[in-house]
Amino acid sequence: MADTPTLTEAAVAGRLHQLTALREAIGCVVVGQHEVVEQLLIGLLAGGHCLLEGVPGLGKTLLVRALGQALALDFRRIQFTPDLMPGDIIGTEILEEDHGTGRRVFRFQRGPVFTHLLLADELNRTPPKTQAALLEAMQERTVSYAGTTHRLPEPFFVLATQNPLEQAGTYPLPEAQLDRFLLQIRVDYPDEAEERAILAATTGSAAPAVDPVMDGTALIALQRLAREVHVGEDLLTWITRLVRATRPQASTISEVREWLRWGAGPRAGQSLVLAAKARALLNGRLAATRDDVRALAAPVLRHRLLLSFSAEAERRSSDDVVAALLPAVPFPG
Repeated sequence: MADTPTLTEAAVAGRLHQLTALREAIGCVVVGQHEVVEQLLIGLLAGGHCLLEGVPGLGKTLLVRALGQALALDFRRIQFTPDLMPGDIIGTEILEEDHGTGRRVFRFQRGPVFTHLLLADELNRTPPKTQAALLEAMQERTVSYAGTTHRLPEPFFVLATQNPLEQAGTYPLPEAQLDRFLLQIRVDYPDEAEERAILAATTGSAAPAVDPVMDGTALIALQRLAREVHVGEDLLTWITRLVRATRPQASTISEVREWLRWGAGPRAGQSLVLAAKARALLNGRLAATRDDVRALAAPVLRHRLLLSFSAEAERRSSDDVVAALLPAVPFPG
């Protein structure tokens, strides 16, 4: 990593107006949820997938759909249901006849995963076999079928929604799949003023529209800028220590040893660095800070920590672990 950032303030200023326009476009149809929108944009800038969790009716699907409309990208939506099959996602082979020669050949019919922005709606309402159909696509940006590897378009994002696991008809996502999401974003109830504004905006005759404000080329350029944001050596060391401190076998933090069965792997550290860089760029800064790491520690780590039975008995959450972790791991120097 370079010792000094290669970005210039002019380069950042020239791109930030696009992010401002993107925020405003989403705000045309989504009331409130400013922190959720910010984290979603951080995921896009960092080039990672996002998992939105919240009870039904909070506008998770509306938020992702508004983002898809604001980006001039191919957008597909899959409604995950218990009877959905892997072929409904990645595609399948169909038998075709050449009318000229009479030959019959198999042709791969691409599924909805071949898009730029994929909304996986209620991902945890489908069994693990179907959930796993997204594993290769999310990690490698490819789909393998019948011995042939097909590349997905660039950029490619999975923005998934899930209902809380306590609800009926849900299947927990496997740890390997959870780890492929850069951020797990919690969507909470709106406050009273926001809820009143939602009622006023959605019960009239006029339907708000979202105009495209950014294309794939501009988004890829922003992602490259985000990767050039500076991360100091001390901050990099602190992130490494934070991630390593989540592993109960070696951690000195009592809450970690008591509340976790296992902690986060190296991908969590990579995600925290990239997310901190993206947040810095989103706020017009050329270097990531401790505040960026603190703000994103929970969204990056919460889905990568496996709670122990004692933590579940005490009704502890992974966010409680992160809250204990941050002050217990001192910043170097």
